[in-house]
Amino acid sequence: MRYLTPLIRIVLLGLFLPILMGADRRPNVVIFLTDDQGWGDLSISGNTNLSTPNIDSLARDGARFDRFFVCPVCSPTRAEFLTGRYHTRGGVRDVTSGGERLNLGEKTIAEHFRAAGYATAMFGKWHNGSQYPYHPNARGFQEYYGFTSGHWGDYFSPPLEHNGQPTQGKGFLADDLTSHAMEYVNAYKDKPFFCMITFNTPHSPMQVPDPYWARFKDKPLPLRAKTGDPEDLAFTRAALAMCENIDDNVGRMLAHLKSLNLADDTIVFYFSDNGPNAFRWNGGMKGRKGTTDEGGVRSPAIIRWPKAIKGGTTILPIAGAIDLLPTFAALCDVQLSGGKPLDGVNLAPWLKGERSDTPERVLFNAWANQVSARTQTHRLSASGKLYDMIADPGQTRDIAEANPALTKTLVEAVANHRRDVGPRGLADTRPFTVGYREFPRTPLPARDGVPHGGIERSARAPNCSYFTNWKTISGSMTWNIEVATSGRYDVEILRTVRQADVGATVELAFNGAKLAGKTSEAWDPPARGDENDRVPRAGESLVKDFKPLRLGSIDLAQGQGTLTLKALDVPGTGVMDVRGIVLTLVK
Repeated sequence: MRYLTPLIRIVLLGLFLPILMGADRRPNVVIFLTDDQGWGDLSISGNTNLSTPNIDSLARDGARFDRFFVCPVCSPTRAEFLTGRYHTRGGVRDVTSGGERLNLGEKTIAEHFRAAGYATAMFGKWHNGSQYPYHPNARGFQEYYGFTSGHWGDYFSPPLEHNGQPTQGKGFLADDLTSHAMEYVNAYKDKPFFCMITFNTPHSPMQVPDPYWARFKDKPLPLRAKTGDPEDLAFTRAALAMCENIDDNVGRMLAHLKSLNLADDTIVFYFSDNGPNAFRWNGGMKGRKGTTDEGGVRSPAIIRWPKAIKGGTTILPIAGAIDLLPTFAALCDVQLSGGKPLDGVNLAPWLKGERSDTPERVLFNAWANQVSARTQTHRLSASGKLYDMIADPGQTRDIAEANPALTKTLVEAVANHRRDVGPRGLADTRPFTVGYREFPRTPLPARDGVPHGGIERSARAPNCSYFTNWKTISGSMTWNIEVATSGRYDVEILRTVRQADVGATVELAFNGAKLAGKTSEAWDPPARGDENDRVPRAGESLVKDFKPLRLGSIDLAQGQGTLTLKALDVPGTGVMDVRGIVLTLVK
């Protein structure tokens, strides 16, 4: 190059330097995580009831895990993915009311990647804690858009949040999340990014845009649930319609990566958080969401990275959500430091074709004090029955008596696992955290509170509920909180009030501090959400357009205690319906 003129040297450097720099750039990561989608809810799994060509293409162009296992329900799987550790190690014991929170001592995959220089973002459902520092912005994600609870009551232009501030979604939620993720990728295309898209579908309520429902509402379904498993065909059709919408959104992102010339430099991974949310075709496996049998915990798992993973690869060793952190760290050359010992293993050598053996290991799937153990070939059920998963994938014949040695080994392994990872299924006594200057706005939703004196939840499941039936001064609602910073807090109550009930006086109290105010104006929109349901909802609450009542400011001292909202007088027939309280540290 020394014989070239300076001008030519500059031109050549300008042409080739970006290419040379790109060769050393770490790969981007895009992760799709779906909610309540079973292994059988993809056409690549053999389900001819639907078509998912975009998701299927990831396996054609990359690798597919033959047996990949998660937890029976949402938040535990998410915790295991985030940490590479079994969920109870991180304090996750439930799916709502605080039990879904991931302990603050756990280091997440986003924190590891951010420390390595990656831009990090999540779009969608979080479900591992709402209040800072449990919030995703405090767990390594620089950008967050979505909702933090376990499920939402309406999927069309719903209330969401963006980095802790309330906002309104636009259109069907899965489409909206994908659009925001695509905008993010476009903004960060020139540096390595770690981007998660965590869809809320096909979790109920069963809502999907008209074009997708039109494909399925009268469609024959040749493949059905196992004999003896009750199947609601309308529910199945809605779930499959939602899965085709997911596939189209995956296709949108894949096309976007290609248009930006990022496809070869981006690892794309797709999986679900548990088994199907109702009985439908699932490859003849036993169990569904909420069970520790094969059908409740086997998830699709597909990965594409053209630069390092050969298309059409099948990964035969059993694997699980706990393996994802060490595997992605290895693929991206991200050093894991400062975290706790992992339960997962690095699967990168199998993905890159450097290993093809199937080493023996035991994976544990747990929920509600039920633990099942899975080897490469067998499963010990939570009730102690042993199944040959190669010869009997539907778990129809208990072979424990004929295989006493293996049964004894796995029973002991389960017992050791229980002792090792700690208790599960216990009530969560951790307070809800309030008052951090780096994140001054703290929502305390109804799902995290406790109703008293006749006040009720709007639905059985707390996640998307609000408090209603508040009629007397004996009624109250409480939150167990811990104030991190002494100071002045603005108080808002997210409420609806009927015209006949305007004028009630309410009081908020915490450790001797009190603030009272009146409901001064009516705001009484109807409950809604079911107008978009394709089948009647079961556990999810209807929603309302709640409006904040600004109660004033209160001085709160640092410390733990009970935050109580009660009525001092009720001049009408009731007080208000309450979606939650918002405390904002102002000074």
